Amino acid sequence: MENKNQDWIGNGKSVFRAIAASNHSNYEREPTDFYATDPKALEIFLAAIKRDGFILPHKICEPACGMGHLSKVLKKHGYDVQSYDLHDHGYGKTGIDFLTSDVKSKCFLTNPPYKYALSFVKKALENVLPGGYVIMFLKIQFLEGKERFNFFQKSPPKFVYVNASRQNCARNADFDEFSSSAVCYAWFIWQKGFSGEPIIRWIP
Repeated sequence: MENKNQDWIGNGKSVFRAIAASNHSNYEREPTDFYATDPKALEIFLAAIKRDGFILPHKICEPACGMGHLSKVLKKHGYDVQSYDLHDHGYGKTGIDFLTSDVKSKCFLTNPPYKYALSFVKKALENVLPGGYVIMFLKIQFLEGKERFNFFQKSPPKFVYVNASRQNCARNADFDEFSSSAVCYAWFIWQKGFSGEPIIRWIP
């Protein structure tokens, strides 16, 4: 399990006030770490990889689906999506702890709970089928840290797609109240068996 001290989420009020993040400034961290991804973030990512000629596998597993914001976008684009979550947010198959599961897939795509982000990546790389992809929507700060540095030496991402415009993750999926973000997010793409230097690309 990931060292929780490494990714301390602490008191959201003090941290996010310091960086003027209005969408978090008056709230503690959500207890189940449920911060829904704006579907637009996935739409523009899919458009970016299509321009680059990157083709996702047809079958995709979303192991932290929440209310289905990412799964619904993928289904709209014709993908066959399996949706799971530990908590019941009204979508997908619930009660599934991905970190202890044996779920297999050719592609895992999700926005994982941040405090377990590294554990999610490691588990997905363990469970993904040979040559398959692990795609995670993560804060750009995921590149930092000694523990992740050691992990990246053994398991580097193949691509990192950085959002040039800030994308939003809303507490409890309340996009009306949490309508902006001061956080930079990126899509990290691992391919099982890949070794080499990551390619950095930007999403306008």
